[in-house]
Amino acid sequence: MLDTALQDYSHRRYNPLTGEWVLVSPHRAKRPWQGQEEETNTQSLPSYDKDCYLCSGNTRAGGKKNPDYQDVFVFENDFAALQNESPSFAIEEELFKVKSETGICKVICFTPDHSKSLANMPVYAIEKVIEVWQEEYQKLGALPEINYVQIFENKGAVMGCSNPHPHGQIWSQFHLPNEILKKDDNQRRYFSKHGTSLLEDYVILELEKRERIVFQNEHFVVLVPFWAIWPFETMIIPKKRQSSILEMSRNERIAYATCISVLTRAYDQLFNCSFPYSSGIHQAPTHNLDHTHWHWHMSFYPPLLRSATVKKFMVGYEMFGMPQRDITAETAATMLYELI
Repeated sequence: MLDTALQDYSHRRYNPLTGEWVLVSPHRAKRPWQGQEEETNTQSLPSYDKDCYLCSGNTRAGGKKNPDYQDVFVFENDFAALQNESPSFAIEEELFKVKSETGICKVICFTPDHSKSLANMPVYAIEKVIEVWQEEYQKLGALPEINYVQIFENKGAVMGCSNPHPHGQIWSQFHLPNEILKKDDNQRRYFSKHGTSLLEDYVILELEKRERIVFQNEHFVVLVPFWAIWPFETMIIPKKRQSSILEMSRNERIAYATCISVLTRAYDQLFNCSFPYSSGIHQAPTHNLDHTHWHWHMSFYPPLLRSATVKKFMVGYEMFGMPQRDITAETAATMLYELI
């Protein structure tokens, strides 16, 4: 039975994937809100926008023209954050350390239909997106200068997305990012100690407790993690250990697409808006080392707190101390579960 103390009193929750803590303050969820409220855009988008640089056949901001694509379309980012041709350089002083970084950044348009999002794309179309994720992870990861491939999506202007056309990004680079280093280390430690994957054991416990489950099918579970930071943060986790998305069968890929569809539709229903979020897949690095300890997963970090107009900001104590949340993971899971 759920401990009522977790729903009434301030406490900390531990994230075994990152080794970090989050402060939970459930009593604060009752406080009145007089802070900033965001504008909501209720305007319907057209299927094609002549001014959109991601639409089929249009010229991009960098001057290149998109093909007349009818499906998923991938191209190298015209304004990439990582440069593949950067020279190698370093500064090795105790307090001033620098290492050059190289990589390849790509943009992936999910569909030519400007008006869509993953929430209103059919499952078979989402499966095609996943198939391209697999292809890009394999292709980029095979390059000797690439050791990690980060697949992610920023949805909504409130998340800094500069174009509403349904799209995501793929950044690949030589060095492992901070979050991956933490998760790699903690999953390795757990596997060395128990001989099983951290997330495989975690999923088993969550399915037993049934307190934070949003949705599940034969191959995947969607849940609000016990250690969630964002108000309606969720994870999609394979029920059996897989180090990367390449290990999915066709049936598993369809099941994964179904999870994405169900979850994003529930998000849109929660506050009756096109729900903004950042989502990303964390999976094994692509260097030639043992990754038996890795268990891939996809996280969604939505910023909305109480309504379509109230955003969760990471400020004050959270910038100088540690992350903090008001609504508990269990309450958030219940709200999403009831919309499935």
